[in-house]
Amino acid sequence: MFVNRMPRWEVLDEGGLQTIEGGWRHLVADIGVRFDHPRAQRLFAAAGQKVEDELVRFDPEFLLEMAALAPPEFGVAARNPARSLVVGGDHMVFAATNGPPFILEGDERREATMADVEKLLMLTQMTDALDTPGRNVVEPNDVPLDVRHLVRSLAAIRLTDRVWSGEVSSASKADDCLRLAEIAHGGRLLVEGEPVLFANVNVNSPLHFDASMLEGLLGYAGAGQAIIVTPFLLMGAMSPVTVAAALAQQTAEALAGVALVQLVRPGTPSVLGSFLSSTDMKSGSPSFGGPESAIGLAASGQIARRLGLPWRSGGGTLTASHGVDYQSGYESFNTQCAAFLAGANVCWQSAGWLEGGLSVSPEKFVADCEVLDLLLHQFSPLQVDEPALAASAYDEVGSAGHFFGVSHTLEHFRDCFWRPTVATTDNYDRWKSRGSATYAERAGRRCEELLESYTAPPLDAGVEDELWAYVEKRAAELGDPVRRSA
Repeated sequence: MFVNRMPRWEVLDEGGLQTIEGGWRHLVADIGVRFDHPRAQRLFAAAGQKVEDELVRFDPEFLLEMAALAPPEFGVAARNPARSLVVGGDHMVFAATNGPPFILEGDERREATMADVEKLLMLTQMTDALDTPGRNVVEPNDVPLDVRHLVRSLAAIRLTDRVWSGEVSSASKADDCLRLAEIAHGGRLLVEGEPVLFANVNVNSPLHFDASMLEGLLGYAGAGQAIIVTPFLLMGAMSPVTVAAALAQQTAEALAGVALVQLVRPGTPSVLGSFLSSTDMKSGSPSFGGPESAIGLAASGQIARRLGLPWRSGGGTLTASHGVDYQSGYESFNTQCAAFLAGANVCWQSAGWLEGGLSVSPEKFVADCEVLDLLLHQFSPLQVDEPALAASAYDEVGSAGHFFGVSHTLEHFRDCFWRPTVATTDNYDRWKSRGSATYAERAGRRCEELLESYTAPPLDAGVEDELWAYVEKRAAELGDPVRRSA
């Protein structure tokens, strides 16, 4: 896990923070937030909030009181204790891309399959840059929708030893994921004693929580799992076009969701989510990696710290590009770098995202992990001490010559600089003689190397048998049988 001790990029002064606070207070108190679930409505009404059918109008002070119940820092246990996470404070957690229905390999774009899910889970396991595969690194369209959550969760447990994220789209799917987590971690009491799952709950912005997401929120909150409440804001579509308005709306929506989590189970770990980008006002398409989203990230960090909540950044290596090209590189870098500067605690979508989230590319996945690794080194504190001044090297070289062969260089040359695994420093002739491979082509080769070296993490045979038995039983009940693979 990475601990970011660098100074934070803060773009708002106190006046700006107060203005945005006034904005979210107006939205929750006067406009209201819609909750399409009777239990949510009953909980808010019992807590003294104004409930009219599905619309809830809040006392802003009530939302702040509820947010104060959530821990500012908490742990999430992996089945391999070395992969367990700390969320909050200066800690940063990185997840693979989640959600795309398509896979892009080379020039071929097609619907993703379960084999693609497994490949991307293996790649996640093979990099230290990522901490979690998240929920659905890509959608396996060859698996029936009603059992997809079962096979995805089982694959995440078997092919990685990391924290994963549960399905949130219904109560039954949340219950299934919780049951699989209980089997993997030794029972319900252990799971409720310390979170083992993330649950990312998206707001149907503007100002609307739909029934399916609320079912997931209520289920995971009841079990004390870590819940990320994430407004989905594309400025100009799901919010007004100004960054200030989007920040006020984001805060209103996230606080409303966090309040519901705390009403279900006070003290449940909660993360203020952010997914804030802009819309191309000529085409209506989402755009990513621009200055507005980067500034919005910086401001989101300030707001989260003011509220005392851990926060998720809105990316990630986000891009609207259709391929592993210059556009995908600079858009992805700008968003990911902004998350570092802003001190994000959870960074979803950190590897593989293309085409506005419609596709994931194994080549882009590997490329993003290289960029992420670069930033992890770049945001580590610089070592400045007497040994770092390398006085002995100057004694040896004097006032002329070079440092290639001196003792200090020979002692440190293996680890003195960050080394890329995909980028090249070959001169032109050597690059040409090796086939003039593009960055995307080299990333593809690196992907193959990682997959060839993959070894499945240890999993107790009895636990694996129990996991398979549960999946097979539930899949049969749902009408789409799943058979254990060889």
